[in-house]
Amino acid sequence: MRTLFMLLADACQVIIFAVTAYQIFISLAGFRRKADTGRKHAPNRTFAILVAAHNEEKVIGPLLDNLNRLDYPKDLYDVFVVADNCTDGTARTAASFGATVMERFDKVRIGKGYAMGWVLERLWQRERQYDAVLVFDADNLVSAGFLREMNDKLSDGHRVIQSYVETKNPYDSWVSLSYAITYWFINRMWQQARHNWGMVSTLAGTGMCFEANLLKEMGWNATSLTEDVEFTARCIEREIYPTWAPDAIVYDEKPVTLASSVRQRLRWMRGHTDCARRFMLPLFVRAMRTRKFALFDAVMYLFQPIRFLFVAAVWVMSYLQLATPLSEQVEVLRLVPDWAWIALNAALFLQFPLVMAIEKRPLKSYLGLILFPVFQFTWFPITLVGLFTFNKKTWNHTVHTRAIRIEDINRP
Repeated sequence: MRTLFMLLADACQVIIFAVTAYQIFISLAGFRRKADTGRKHAPNRTFAILVAAHNEEKVIGPLLDNLNRLDYPKDLYDVFVVADNCTDGTARTAASFGATVMERFDKVRIGKGYAMGWVLERLWQRERQYDAVLVFDADNLVSAGFLREMNDKLSDGHRVIQSYVETKNPYDSWVSLSYAITYWFINRMWQQARHNWGMVSTLAGTGMCFEANLLKEMGWNATSLTEDVEFTARCIEREIYPTWAPDAIVYDEKPVTLASSVRQRLRWMRGHTDCARRFMLPLFVRAMRTRKFALFDAVMYLFQPIRFLFVAAVWVMSYLQLATPLSEQVEVLRLVPDWAWIALNAALFLQFPLVMAIEKRPLKSYLGLILFPVFQFTWFPITLVGLFTFNKKTWNHTVHTRAIRIEDINRP
């Protein structure tokens, strides 16, 4: 008779296999770049560009210079910098580029989410009001036609838009290159795939565009460690589905050292876990009641921390089944056959070089695949710690030092 433990192990295997296979299946649509059926519109939308900055004196200048030279009428957008608890010359540097600077000092409500809510309250009180609000980080750079792409999407009726997130410094270290590979995958096999399926795109924390009236209706109120995940969930609750703008590119600086990467990703996992705890069950109930597949897929997005652990479990199970002398005797691991685990693992990893080939990345980027499995494996302890410490709200600032200009970036 099978024990309760063995039945639970079987159920775990089925869940692991099904969730991972689901993501692989959905991602297949990402291999094709679906033609944009939206119309091109003359520039007519007004934008408030918000830049949240904490001690970013070294990197904010190139971004503001970049924003001042976008291919869009200058009278249709303004740049606002919230200098959040800064102790350096961020505010002075921002002002020198013509940005409207708002200085905020609050040692209790710390983090980008609080800074965003604070600056939006003041934005609504200004004489000039805007059609949309754009959010960037101080270390970013953006493509020249960024506002034209957002203008088109807004004119087509979209209310929340996420841009293509590119890595600004992919070749600084094996860690930054691992980030780049990850984001190339996300852009193609998550965002593009779901865009092709007509499903919900997910916000990425920067390069986000919001219809101003929607922000006024909903309020910001996204103060978790991952305000992008939180606002995505809140939009989906209202059946407002973010869309994707692949031709609007934001270049984001990624951590160079493993230590800084771990701190950043731990914050992400804590915030994501917190949002999953709050929003996943209500969205799942609504998905079952309405039978809307887009809602179900949004639940799967919130489920990602658990999925990371499941993927790690796949690797462990594969090793136990194939590399131990007792593999034939370990019946608890035999429900899913060996060849299925091998195929699943192969499909997971091969997607990354395939995406790089489709995206026409330079040959030197493929060297990153050597250490990329190490980077991926570090997600396991990070996710595990994040799951059990989601109540810890400490905001760890990622230090940025590379003052790269948009002219220095040659996108492959």
